[in-house]
Amino acid sequence: PTPGSYIKVKMGADADGRITAAEAWMAYEAGGYPGSPIGAGCMCVFSCYDVPNGRVEGYDVCVNKPRTNAYRAPGATNAAFATETVVDELCEQLGMAPIDFRLLNASKEGTRRIDGVTYPRVGLIETLEAIKKSEHVNSPLEGENQGRGIACGFWFNAGLKSAVTATVNTDGSVGLLEGSTDIGGSRTAIAMQFAETLGIAAEDIKPAVVDTDSVGYTDVTGGSRVTYATGWAAYEAGKDLQRQIVTRAAELWEVDPAEVTYEDGCVVGPDKRVPFKEIAIELSLTGEPLVGRGVSNHNEPGGAFGAHVVDVEVDPDTGKVDILRYTAAQDCGTAIHPSYVEGQIQGGAVQGIGWGLNEEYWYDTEGSMRNANFLDYRIPTCYDLPMI
Repeated sequence: PTPGSYIKVKMGADADGRITAAEAWMAYEAGGYPGSPIGAGCMCVFSCYDVPNGRVEGYDVCVNKPRTNAYRAPGATNAAFATETVVDELCEQLGMAPIDFRLLNASKEGTRRIDGVTYPRVGLIETLEAIKKSEHVNSPLEGENQGRGIACGFWFNAGLKSAVTATVNTDGSVGLLEGSTDIGGSRTAIAMQFAETLGIAAEDIKPAVVDTDSVGYTDVTGGSRVTYATGWAAYEAGKDLQRQIVTRAAELWEVDPAEVTYEDGCVVGPDKRVPFKEIAIELSLTGEPLVGRGVSNHNEPGGAFGAHVVDVEVDPDTGKVDILRYTAAQDCGTAIHPSYVEGQIQGGAVQGIGWGLNEEYWYDTEGSMRNANFLDYRIPTCYDLPMI
């Protein structure tokens, strides 16, 4: 399970609404032995804001419950809930619109995060501006017991190490071996990056996830790293194949390698322009197999920001909360597979709705979870949600 947490946040601002200081005290349940995501929580708690003076104190707390583990931006969601709640309270005291307060204090290029990292070019302001201009925010609420909430959040990505091996088959297709388990459509996204590098159709790539005995060292599948890091390794494998194909084609055509180039999925030489599939078949019959290898170890600081707005309606008799409308703006960078990106945004929002409204772990006095099934542990379904 994800960790339970207890967080206290204190934040101050001047009369113009600019944050002057912020402080957080955070305790995360680790379960029976240490290892909660308290480090990520501390790093992310004020990550959306330009805080000139900050202090964060975090505790990894062992309790008589099952060991907790990573779940959807581990540590960051708890921290965001605490900070965004306090931001709304501060906005109320200042008489300032929540969206305007966030725009005024949003992290941007050059902002120093609480753990010392300085942001490169980031897109939080753009996501907030998109929300502010959206039809959603500019449409009035229509019911007596309705409310609107705005929040923003951050999650970093890790680079770490990845390795990819690509083998050109005798029919011109390519087998792509990687060590990153497909948990979010990453296998397709990596194949697309590799195919674009070679200028060929993604349908001609046959990606496969193999075990550690069959591919070079690859770090954890998680941390929002796979499409970036393993995709980079796939790009390098594609470039390696390009170099080999150019060299082999020059030998086959008996010309200087300097006269041969690889352009837009074709090998180009003096008076020749041969598509990848044709040259691949020809080379497979005239020499050793074509095998490209790519590795990556890029750990540049980055991460992604998002801004969300939601309308809800509360039944005053039962307390039941209905989600009426939900809009998300995400700083995605380059979307390799846009529909997958949309699905990730929607899935993350649904999981957040579940955390906020109807998911809860129940433990007995012995530390055993009493609702460890989907009958008693209620996750949101399509009947609980609008189109996001």
